[in-house]
Amino acid sequence: MMSTDLSYWWSLVGVVAFFHGMLPREAKEAVSRWLQVLRSYLDPYIHFEIPEFENSSSNELYKSVQLHINATDMCKSANRVVLTRVRNSTLTSSSLAAGQSLVDKFEGKTLRWKHNVQKVQGDSIRGRGSQEVSERSYTLKIHKRDRDCIIPRYIDYVNARAILYKHQNREMQLYTNGKTSSIFSGGRHMWQSVPFKHPSTFNTLAMEPANIARIKGDLKSFVEGKDFFERVGRAWKRGYLLYGPPGTGKSSMIAAMANFLKYDVYDLELTQVFSNTELRQLLIQTTNRSIIVIEDIDCSINLSGQRSPKSSSKRGKDSSDKDALTAEELNMIKEDETNRITLSGLLNFTDGLWSCCGDERILVFTTNHIEKLDDALLRPGRMDMHIEMSYCTFPAFKILVRNYLMIETHPLFPTVESLLVEGKHKVTPAQISEILILDKDNPDMVMDKLVAFLQQEPEENELPENAEAANELESKSQAKAKAPPSLII
Repeated sequence: MMSTDLSYWWSLVGVVAFFHGMLPREAKEAVSRWLQVLRSYLDPYIHFEIPEFENSSSNELYKSVQLHINATDMCKSANRVVLTRVRNSTLTSSSLAAGQSLVDKFEGKTLRWKHNVQKVQGDSIRGRGSQEVSERSYTLKIHKRDRDCIIPRYIDYVNARAILYKHQNREMQLYTNGKTSSIFSGGRHMWQSVPFKHPSTFNTLAMEPANIARIKGDLKSFVEGKDFFERVGRAWKRGYLLYGPPGTGKSSMIAAMANFLKYDVYDLELTQVFSNTELRQLLIQTTNRSIIVIEDIDCSINLSGQRSPKSSSKRGKDSSDKDALTAEELNMIKEDETNRITLSGLLNFTDGLWSCCGDERILVFTTNHIEKLDDALLRPGRMDMHIEMSYCTFPAFKILVRNYLMIETHPLFPTVESLLVEGKHKVTPAQISEILILDKDNPDMVMDKLVAFLQQEPEENELPENAEAANELESKSQAKAKAPPSLII
């Protein structure tokens, strides 16, 4: 019956079209309008136009469609594709050429995109005189029965994919804070940035593969946990404490985390921060999807309470000639003496009210002496995962050799393994790297030098100078107990 009805209607349209040329102009216009309405009624599809510009303003949805098409590699099915590359970038982007179409799938529904490019005179848009310009738009074609069930969810999906693609392919930034104060900042940005192009990744990191897999899994779970954090009422952030002797790769770990997540890095230097208030101002100016780093946290401030007054006393002594100072400078000295960063201010920064000023942020603290940190700073919710950056193990050594010498095995590997397992001579990945880089084009010579280095007698351990040093050595062995065992790597 449906087929018979359609045949009838199309026959009627054919008859009308035949007699169309015999009608007067007014009748032709009326028939044309009627045919257009009829065609719209019979067409089972609906078309959405997405222009590049709307009322002289850029249409963000047009850009999102371009990024979505590029992100999903749908251009592979097109016959003609436009390739572009931004200056100083290695990323090649692809987009549909004029008149090209492609098919997308969403929730089992079929959708079609078409890229339209029309040449028009510039005086008709944005006042460009008679210059010929191109008007671009995308047409989304879907079945009428699917309109209500996938719109606007599909548009939200396109926007989300575009945002993710743009984030993953943008140039990352490394930020640092300078020495400022609330008096002189004047509302200016307190961060300065440079492009972040650190080569460290989890593939090059000298660490136990099982621990690397666990860290990557935790990071991935964090990124995908927006709904979880909202449901449990927690700020969308995660804290990591990296601890271990110098040269074990703590900075490389931070760079690997940033490259894995494509996050900007904020290197927060606490010794350049004037007060708790300024610390909050710095936090507010950080962006979402970023890693906030405080390296050598035990050396930055006195974490057992109020900051030591030595620095302010010295400053007061240097500024003893009060008659030569302005009232503004005197107020600054007074604030310096009474309002330095405190442990409570830092804790509020990690998990207090001010820690929720933004989403998807990671806090990373590093230290060479975990035993010096206050217990309040180490508890879960502030530092959620404690990662020990230990001396070089044999699995970590194999990663270094693979990266530096490009070999997977060597006759001296068993000897190196026995020396590292015995622990007679503890070495850091940095020490191993310095040997491997000497003659990287001669693996046999490098391996001989490495074995000779590992076979050297370790230096005689010095006795503790006093009871305090002895207690420090004893407390070091108990440092791991400060965090739940399940959170320690």
